[in-house]
Amino acid sequence: MSEELRLDGARELRVTVDTPAADRAVVACPPHPQMGGTRSDPRLRAVGGALADRGIACLRFDYGPWDEGEGERRDALNVLASARGRYDAVALFGYSFGAGVALLAAAESEPTAVSVLAPPATIGDADTVAALDSLACPVQVLHGERDGTVDWEPVIERARERGDVVETISGDHFFVGQGDRIGESVAAFLGTAA
Repeated sequence: MSEELRLDGARELRVTVDTPAADRAVVACPPHPQMGGTRSDPRLRAVGGALADRGIACLRFDYGPWDEGEGERRDALNVLASARGRYDAVALFGYSFGAGVALLAAAESEPTAVSVLAPPATIGDADTVAALDSLACPVQVLHGERDGTVDWEPVIERARERGDVVETISGDHFFVGQGDRIGESVAAFLGTAA
């Protein structure tokens, strides 16, 4: 079961909530909107479905108009604030550009946990590795062993140094055919950490 929401504000946001009747939730940040990234991304849908199987809500949203990463970070914070009004505990997930957005938003918002897939080391001038360093919550970082699309190595290296959960997935940046595996891995981590 899912529910569609609109969050009003300076940037109107459209949100799909998978399993709205839950105590816990995960805000899922989509990939780059200028590259076709939306709340309907297959990786986000796989995570939402796996979370729903565990009775955890997933809020998948579309960013407002392109704003060089800054507006997109604020969008994630707005969805997170809305989720905190509805759920007892809220975690963050993001894929690719959305992974960077999730790390930057987490550095400002103290979620219960963060899971990122294919995180870039930077978004514009924003340093996601520095954002990772500021987190005190449980963190999971997943990456494709043949990913040549984003500069994920600095994030993985720092996550390993911090003792965060790091998982290598066979594949490139797009994880074709890996949706179920990604969904289950993220849901298992966030289901116990969030």
